[in-house]
Amino acid sequence: MMNNKIAKIINESIAEELELEVGDKLISINGTEIKDIIDYKFLMADDYIEVEIEKTNGEIWTLEVEKDYQEDLGIEFESGIMDEARSCHNKCLFCFIDQLPKGMRKTLYFKDDDSRLSFLQGNFVTLTNMSDKDLERIIQYRISPINVSVHTTNAELRKKMLNNRFAGNIYDRLGKLADAGITMNCQIVLCPGYNNGEELIKTVNDLFKLYPSVENVAAVPVGVTKFRKNMREITLYNAESAKAELDNVSTFQQKALLEAETPFIRLADEFYVLSGTEIPATEFYGDFDQIEDGIGMIRFFRDSITKNLKKLNQKGKGSFSFITGVSAYNEIVWAAKAIEQRNDRVKINVHKVANDFFGQTITVAGLLTGQDIMKQIQQDQVLDYIIMPKNMFKSDENMMLDDVTAVDLEKYFNKKILICDFTGEDLIQLINEHM
Repeated sequence: MMNNKIAKIINESIAEELELEVGDKLISINGTEIKDIIDYKFLMADDYIEVEIEKTNGEIWTLEVEKDYQEDLGIEFESGIMDEARSCHNKCLFCFIDQLPKGMRKTLYFKDDDSRLSFLQGNFVTLTNMSDKDLERIIQYRISPINVSVHTTNAELRKKMLNNRFAGNIYDRLGKLADAGITMNCQIVLCPGYNNGEELIKTVNDLFKLYPSVENVAAVPVGVTKFRKNMREITLYNAESAKAELDNVSTFQQKALLEAETPFIRLADEFYVLSGTEIPATEFYGDFDQIEDGIGMIRFFRDSITKNLKKLNQKGKGSFSFITGVSAYNEIVWAAKAIEQRNDRVKINVHKVANDFFGQTITVAGLLTGQDIMKQIQQDQVLDYIIMPKNMFKSDENMMLDDVTAVDLEKYFNKKILICDFTGEDLIQLINEHM
């Protein structure tokens, strides 16, 4: 029961009113033992509950609680899911973690494949380590939406790609969840020569038969680091093949728009950048549900800059250095110029950092390391403030992938580091605050 120990009491919550304390343990709700966060979330969904608490002195309290149906007790646990996270046992040919060098912090090597993290944090799961009982639990507890790494509905191909002889039943499992009304978002890592082209269209057509339970599909290109060893060879996308993939899905997207008013499958921004193809209009991305996969991030950024540019303080003065990766460089330069044109007293330098650590085939800003930044940007090149995107850091520690922290960078450059979501609104607000 150690994972049921309360680590935090939210101010003005039911837990505070009940005089619960950090260190107390949640034993049961309505007589049902709490084994993990899903039990807790499901059993809390009522307007009357009986809670059993073990106090730090060993006393057992039984408390009756009347509350709003969806209201929480207002507690956080020492372990976020109140259990050990399930790890992935596949050996996927595209796995990024298997391409990491030795010697990085331990947590980077953990491959999560846990439906509870999918529900709570948006992580993607393969469904390969779940028993039929686990699947029934998702249905019973209405764990929805969940994010599923599909990659292909071709059973034999999926076994090959995931290197797991039990991975071929994905479509049956998706169908069972769809029949039960579970909402799913699906992801495909596209590996040229394996699951792209005609195989991709077959997969998307299969998934579209499960719409609207399968709400959408995000397709992202495989990433290969220079540390990839003892793994099957993979061909990377180039300008020509990226354009071919966009053309490949366009006919299906038009069909889906006519039948369901959604393109259903959307390709990552990298395909557009790599091929030199114009980013689709805002309407194409709906509610930007797949933005964490890099789907529509450029369009969202452009729209946000354009919308919020009028909020820029036109009387202020300041100088800023933006740090970004190769893929986003042109967009960040565009935003910098738009800001400077709005207020010519603002000076912005944009620094493009190549990924020498993982290899220059990795171009996204979120996989940059502190050591590459310090090697490639001279100390005398930066301006008064350095603005960096939030996705470069582990959110709770402001630590980059190579354990370089924002504080380390501040010491190196002798400048203040400002961390920003790089949505237009946040970026302009941050500039206003430091002029």
